[in-house]
Amino acid sequence: QVQWVESGGGLVQAGGSLRLSCAASGRTVSGYTMGWFRQAPGKEREFVAAILWSGDSTYYANSVKGRGTISRDNAKNTVYLQMNSLKSEDTAVYYCARHYSGSYYYPPSYIDWGQGTQVTVSS
Repeated sequence: QVQWVESGGGLVQAGGSLRLSCAASGRTVSGYTMGWFRQAPGKEREFVAAILWSGDSTYYANSVKGRGTISRDNAKNTVYLQMNSLKSEDTAVYYCARHYSGSYYYPPSYIDWGQGTQVTVSS
């Protein structure tokens, strides 16, 4: 089983930037389509971005389009999420997961979830 480890979260002021990383342990990520999701307190987990196994195509939630960039380095077994112009509403725990089947935008389509990394944006 693949273990994903997210890192890079923290406390940042509104307008700032963060780069989140999702590293694989125990297996390569090169053959997987990967996704980033987030969950704020009292809210459902929501889609943020996804990237095909080849890196050729990316998908974004409207809420982060233009501010977020998902990328991958298969040689390093790592997927990244660069978030710019952060807003208070971006505050959440961010998770990465492997796409298994179905819509890229739908959390149940993913498996092997990481433990998450907290992002807090102060206004």
